[in-house]
Amino acid sequence: MPSYRDTIRNFSIIAHIDHGKSTLADRILELNGMYDASKGETQVLDSMEVEKQHGITVKAQTVSVPYRAKDKTQYTYNMIDTPGHVDFSYEVSRSLAACEGVLLMIDASQGIQAQTLSHFFVALEHDLEIIPVINKIDLPTAHLEMVKEQIEQDLGLDPEGALLVSAKRGLGISELLEGIALRIPPPKGDENARLQALIYDSYYDIYRGVVVKVRIIAGEVKPGESVRFMRSGKEYELEEVGTYQLKLIPKDSLRAGEVGYIIAGIKSVSEFGVGDTITHTEKPCAKALPGYKEPKAYVFAGLFTADGEEFEGFTEALHKLKMNDASLSFIKWNSAALGMGYKCGFLGLLHLEIIQERLEKEFDLNIISTVPSVEYRITLTSGEVFTIENATEFPDISKIARVEEPYVKANIIMPKDFMGQVMQLVQERRGIQTNLIYIDTGRIEIFVELPLAEIIYDFYDKLKSFTKGYASFDYEFLEFRDSEVVKMDILVGGRPVDALSQMVHKEGIERRGRGVVKKLRELIPRHLFQIPIQAAVGAKIVARETISALRKDVTAKCYGGDISRKRKLLEKQKEGKKRMKTIGNVNIPQEAFVEILKRSDDE
Repeated sequence: MPSYRDTIRNFSIIAHIDHGKSTLADRILELNGMYDASKGETQVLDSMEVEKQHGITVKAQTVSVPYRAKDKTQYTYNMIDTPGHVDFSYEVSRSLAACEGVLLMIDASQGIQAQTLSHFFVALEHDLEIIPVINKIDLPTAHLEMVKEQIEQDLGLDPEGALLVSAKRGLGISELLEGIALRIPPPKGDENARLQALIYDSYYDIYRGVVVKVRIIAGEVKPGESVRFMRSGKEYELEEVGTYQLKLIPKDSLRAGEVGYIIAGIKSVSEFGVGDTITHTEKPCAKALPGYKEPKAYVFAGLFTADGEEFEGFTEALHKLKMNDASLSFIKWNSAALGMGYKCGFLGLLHLEIIQERLEKEFDLNIISTVPSVEYRITLTSGEVFTIENATEFPDISKIARVEEPYVKANIIMPKDFMGQVMQLVQERRGIQTNLIYIDTGRIEIFVELPLAEIIYDFYDKLKSFTKGYASFDYEFLEFRDSEVVKMDILVGGRPVDALSQMVHKEGIERRGRGVVKKLRELIPRHLFQIPIQAAVGAKIVARETISALRKDVTAKCYGGDISRKRKLLEKQKEGKKRMKTIGNVNIPQEAFVEILKRSDDE
């Protein structure tokens, strides 16, 4: 008689962004009667408004699907719909550690893209069964033979084993469900061994606390038992265990090979980390599961409210988001220009945009973000080493022995016709080409090393623009390298504006400085006195613009008479303007900060 594990299939759906992962998940749920598509709801597993609006998955989602095969066997499919964007690649890695197989989705019209390859290699590292799935076969632009050739050449997989589907129209989904049962192996594990459970995700429920998503690797867990999170050492008593079928379904226990959830009255997701191991308190397992790492912020920015009176609500909103997103970090930060706010750390630029959008839409806040920055490593002449994320923390240049900035290893897949433009873009951003591969007659893959600071602004947008949308881009952190980075101050009326200070490489100082001062000259309204706007590095001014003064016609009441009377009035006005300049504050409107912080170049 087959064991309970023989009818379990744990698999993940992985692909490049926008290749149809969430749509396929919808069709699988619909075909198994778990939701009604006629109601018009799509992306059922994407619970956040920003996910539905952008058509992307931000949080990995799981659902247990009961499936009755053609041979009448009743299976349980544990399906994980993973994020596709590079910012959330760690979540993909942990999700795959909870699986035995993956559906690798490829767009029939676009073929294999950079993140397709990235996720494919992660799946290979985890020794998973990989089923290639060619999606969007009903499109007039579909090139099935081209994609099959790419599957054989790029991935080394049998193209005849690829499943052909249209997730939107539901074509080929029945064959795909049968293929999962036949080709993905059942989970292994000894239910009588000591408990080893992998945390691959979690979320915060306002009524139940943190719901922890787990894959039971070995042993068995039941409500009422005491468990320990091995990395943090914290212990909890379990209130409930179960599986997720678009709602929480409690069970008597979770056994080796099963995927489900546990609830233990945990107050915040920051009390543990994704990738941590759960074991019994009294009879713990010998060692934690491998692969755990702390989520690391790579992009930093200051967040402020346009209205200072909203600060209390802003603080509460950030803490609520932190309950769901352990990778978000923040500390209080007081800016002379923008008031009280928070210096926040993010996984990447998309993560920053998602957090800012959630603050504005879910909590009705008007948020201003400072210029995004990366982490720099500073070595002082005294030998002290520390890291900074913001230009305001940059020490006096005379005390600095060396500055190091983070570099990333990136790969770009694109049609070969655009190679010249893309290489020019890479060189402009201080990139170094390390390798180039001709994938087939029409496409190439370029491997480059780039400073992270050069790609967090608009590198991806420019790449898409130069290649008419055909290029795909993926990167991972490489190392810190020596760099000639300096602090550029922006002075308005002779006073530095801390919110506009930036860390800039020496090569781009003048270009960046000119862009900022030109834009500020357009955005700051004229005052009754002249306002100089300067970009400075130390005592050196690298760019300057001047806003001319508003002038009242004080000689309007003089009709004829001696010219000396007019001169006297003009001299009196000049003296008044001098006094006003020394005591008057320049009013910089909030819109000026928003515009400047969008992009600080004159490109």
